[in-house]
Amino acid sequence: MKANPFAALCAAGAASLAFAAPFAYVPNEKSGTISVIDTATDSVVRQLNAGKRPRGIGIDPGGRQLFVSDASSGSLLAIDSMAGSSVTLALGRSPEGVSVSPDGKLVAVAVEEGNSVALFDAVTHARLADIPVQGRNPEHAVFSPDSRYLYVSAEEAEQVDVIDVAQRRQSGSVAVGLRPRGIGFAPDSSRVYVACEMANAVYVIDPATLRTLATIPAGRNANGIAVHPDGRSVYVSNGMDGSVMRIDTARNEVTATIAVGKRPWNMAITPDGSKLYVANGRSNNVSVIDTASARKVADIPVGELPWGVVIR
Repeated sequence: MKANPFAALCAAGAASLAFAAPFAYVPNEKSGTISVIDTATDSVVRQLNAGKRPRGIGIDPGGRQLFVSDASSGSLLAIDSMAGSSVTLALGRSPEGVSVSPDGKLVAVAVEEGNSVALFDAVTHARLADIPVQGRNPEHAVFSPDSRYLYVSAEEAEQVDVIDVAQRRQSGSVAVGLRPRGIGFAPDSSRVYVACEMANAVYVIDPATLRTLATIPAGRNANGIAVHPDGRSVYVSNGMDGSVMRIDTARNEVTATIAVGKRPWNMAITPDGSKLYVANGRSNNVSVIDTASARKVADIPVGELPWGVVIR
């Protein structure tokens, strides 16, 4: 049998993608695609199909499997990041944020109209639980670094709800500003950072006591949160201002403001902390920020209405 040169080329390309990391994955809500960005070159190297309205996105620790919420079909898509093939898992109406537990065992999805968080087995895709929360229209459900808790933000809330993962129930909540959105954890789990859109602020939470320790003024419609791997800086996107602010975590003060695109939303930072990727929903691009200099160094065109970024 003759060798197929096209197949060989595809296999070689897949192999290079498998080992050249990290990649940034960007769900484009209006295009129904995921743009795959090589963070070494800051260029889009692939487009994956992802339902009709992909929003939230998570990825397993090995980088092989993407989990994407599709608002149009009310489902969770489990996508092979290399082959592009997918499995569709029923969810509920208007799913949003997706989080994979750091230990790689579980996937959590905030389901807005169910006022709940759906929990799946990341390997078997079995649906394990639907956990009600107090906040209405939950948007993000984010695992703590030890995978023991989920912190849940909601559009119609002035608190962050806390779920005990093992017990499959809400175990507490902490008061914050109106309409909490993005959530991020300090690397040592000592602090939780929450952007509150209508309060134009970032709230700093002590997870041990579930108390707010500080409120940091941010820009208009504070939304996305990304924490630097060294824990010294936190970044918040400001949807109305078209900017990202860098916060010094020792002083809880803004130390830089960086202009990006229109309606910056959810963000992710590279594992080495050198670059921050910001989804600009109304600009249809992703801004790249050099964290050392606090400067924007690139704008990468993607699909229509990019919702967020995950990097692995």
